[in-house]
Amino acid sequence: MLPILFVGLLGEGLQATLGSSLGYNYLTFVILGVFAQTLFQSTALGIVSLIEDRENDFTQEIFISPISRYSLVFGKILGESMVAFSQAVVIIAFGAIIGVQLNWVTIPGLLFVALVSCLLGGAFGLILLATMGSQRAANQILPFLIIPQLILAGVFNPLKGLPIYLDLASRIAPLRYAVDLTRAIYYQGQPAVYNKVVLLSPGINLLIMTVMFVVFLVIGTTLFVRSERNK
Repeated sequence: MLPILFVGLLGEGLQATLGSSLGYNYLTFVILGVFAQTLFQSTALGIVSLIEDRENDFTQEIFISPISRYSLVFGKILGESMVAFSQAVVIIAFGAIIGVQLNWVTIPGLLFVALVSCLLGGAFGLILLATMGSQRAANQILPFLIIPQLILAGVFNPLKGLPIYLDLASRIAPLRYAVDLTRAIYYQGQPAVYNKVVLLSPGINLLIMTVMFVVFLVIGTTLFVRSERNK
C-alpha cells in the first residue's frame, strides 16, 4: 500500500507539475496504475505461503488426494486473490476521496479488472516460486522481479514513446496488461485521454492476460509438483 500513500502525500504536487504538460489528470493516471499493481503484487506475494506449506510437508498430503493438482493450485490462487481483492474497495474509496471521478458504470468494470489482476498475479507468483527452494529465498527474490515492472508496466509513467529496448521488455511484463486494462476500462468514453494513455483494447489485454494465466498455471503447477516428487 506504500504507492497509495505516496500518491496521497504528493498527489497535488505531481498533478501541478506533470498534469498540465501531459494533457490529462496525472493523479488519476497513477491511481489506476497503482490499483492494478497493488492487487497483482499482493496476490503474487501471498502465494509465498505455498513454500511454507512445502516446508511443513503439508503440500505432499494435499497432492496425494484424488483432486486434480491444477484444481488445488487454482484454488490456492483463488483464495489469495480473494484476500487481495478486498484491497480494491479500499483503493477505489481512496481514489474517490482524493478526487478520482467514479460512477456506477466504472466501478463494476474496475472490480472485474481487480479480480483478473489478482488471478494473473497469483499465477505469476506460482511459476516463480515453483523454482525456489525456501520461503526466505522467495521473499528476497520476488520483489526484484516485481518492482522493475512498476516502470515497465507504466504504473507511474506513460509507455508511449519508449525506446525500443524498453518497449520490448515492457511487452513481456505481465503487469503491463493489467495496468493497461484498468486504464482502458476507466477511460472508455473519453477518447481524448484514451488515445494518449491506453495501448491495447480491453479485449486484446484480456486475451493476453488469459493466455499468460493459463501458461503460468500449467507450467508453475508442473514444476511445483515435480519439486514435491523430488523431495
